[in-house]
Amino acid sequence: MTPVIIIGAGIAGLACARRLADAGMAPVVLDKGRGIGGRVATRRAGDLQFDHGAQYVNAHGTGFASVLAALERAGTLAGWADGTGRTHSVGVPGMSALPKALGAWLDIRQNAQVLRLVPDAGGWLLHLADGTLRASRVVVTVPAPQVAALLGADHPLVAALGAVQLAPCLTLMAAVAGPAPFLTRKDTDDPLSWIAQDSAKPGRPQAEGALWVAQAGAAFSAAHLDDDPATLTNRMLHLLCDGLGATPTSIIYASTHRWRYARVTQALGKPFLCSNNGSLYLGGDWCLGPRIEAAWDSGTAIAADLLARR
Repeated sequence: MTPVIIIGAGIAGLACARRLADAGMAPVVLDKGRGIGGRVATRRAGDLQFDHGAQYVNAHGTGFASVLAALERAGTLAGWADGTGRTHSVGVPGMSALPKALGAWLDIRQNAQVLRLVPDAGGWLLHLADGTLRASRVVVTVPAPQVAALLGADHPLVAALGAVQLAPCLTLMAAVAGPAPFLTRKDTDDPLSWIAQDSAKPGRPQAEGALWVAQAGAAFSAAHLDDDPATLTNRMLHLLCDGLGATPTSIIYASTHRWRYARVTQALGKPFLCSNNGSLYLGGDWCLGPRIEAAWDSGTAIAADLLARR
């Protein structure tokens, strides 16, 4: 039986595993995807790359600030002036460098989707697509709307998630020939609420044309979440061309990605949920707010509570 299994290799899961590993434990992290980091991600298409999830990371608290400072000293993060007078931290050579650094030397098993969690003698039985695992304690860091599928809608902790709300975000990635009119544009009233010249971030590889990431606002994302890929890409590309003053003939590459649970619009209000016996934890950015730091704070708080119960 594994002492601790963490479901989800996003920032919350990685922060929890990192803290436990530093304290001498050997947690196992399971993730259904091929990459780690959740929405802190970098998409590659041939020689092109795009930060198609979180655009940058900043710290408000001293704990996360020390993590970012260490990563910057190691060359994993660098400052990015976004053209508005603000400077943010971004991963080098992409945002995915941040979760890769947090996950270094951890036991992370990818393409491992957990289908169901069932109470078992002394812990939990995890049903995966290709078998089962047993764990004394389980930490679940998936988006709040996905928890009920794992535990069952009648589980006591699921009821506590009723107030949590997350909104989708649609992202366009495009390579566009010609001059770049700006580095970033933020307009919450525009269908494309965020447009960034991704290739202008530090440490990015050279590419033909400027590489742009455009993220839709809440209304557009909700309205077009289920568009077929070609239709969605065409819709968003038309809007991007309007915003850049570009023509369709200047498009070198374009694709889209759907983040179904991207933005925390109503947080839980505390860093995690825990069963009475301390064998099951739920956490993620949805506990505290729509920031990478919120996910890190949640995962770190779970680890602290686990260690206090040893």
